Amino acid sequence: MSSNVRVTPHPSFDVLAATTAARLITRLLDVQGERGEATVVLTGGSVGIATLAAIAESPARLAVDWSKVNFWFGDDRFVEAGSPDRNFRQASEALLDHIPVDPARVHAMAPSDKVADLDEATAQYVAELAAAARTEWENDDESPAEPPAVPRFDVLLLGLGPDAHIASLFPEMAGIRTKGTPVVGVRNSPKPPPSRVSLTLEAINTAHEIWIVAAGADKAAAVGLGLAGASEVQVPASGALGVNKTLWLLDEAAAAKVPAALMRRDV
Repeated sequence: MSSNVRVTPHPSFDVLAATTAARLITRLLDVQGERGEATVVLTGGSVGIATLAAIAESPARLAVDWSKVNFWFGDDRFVEAGSPDRNFRQASEALLDHIPVDPARVHAMAPSDKVADLDEATAQYVAELAAAARTEWENDDESPAEPPAVPRFDVLLLGLGPDAHIASLFPEMAGIRTKGTPVVGVRNSPKPPPSRVSLTLEAINTAHEIWIVAAGADKAAAVGLGLAGASEVQVPASGALGVNKTLWLLDEAAAAKVPAALMRRDV
């Protein structure tokens, strides 16, 4: 296991969500202190949304300048704008509607009733990422010769499926194999709804920190495989590695198959 990977168990789902919320608030404050703004990539799923709700309930949220936080999404379901299945809608109800965000900094993936098809939704997000990356590049004296495909992601949150999928990158499917683009349109997802838009693994792995957040006994096998160095095609979670840090934030049930030597208890 890479030296920048850390596994932290938590005693329960509620503690996991609350602690991850506190950790994210602290990280956003640190990054804003360094650069003035911060960028986070959100995830759906039960723990991901519970974490956002815990942020909304935390008094410490008031310390963050939410008008200077950029929000992106790791994936979303390609359904109508009003569908409760959308990660964007769930994130809005849990957190975004309750903090003073700058709407221009909230980057939702296009719903099915606003674009012609899945390909257009994918292309739109590619273009939106590229535009943000170019703006950063133009304002950075130490930037590379060419603008990157994605902007700086300070923290990227990922949920984890029982099959070890992350975002909407499923085992053995085309999405997890896709290279050369930061976004992929996913068709025939084994988990409904069948059509989705997702960041690719290449885009995910540009994040400075990746936090994989998982709870429940049904995730234990996926966690174990993800930490065992299995092929990312068979076990997508194993391929998620942040540039500076990768955190596996788990409840006790999800951590059941993780060797004790890999775990760090800091809560």
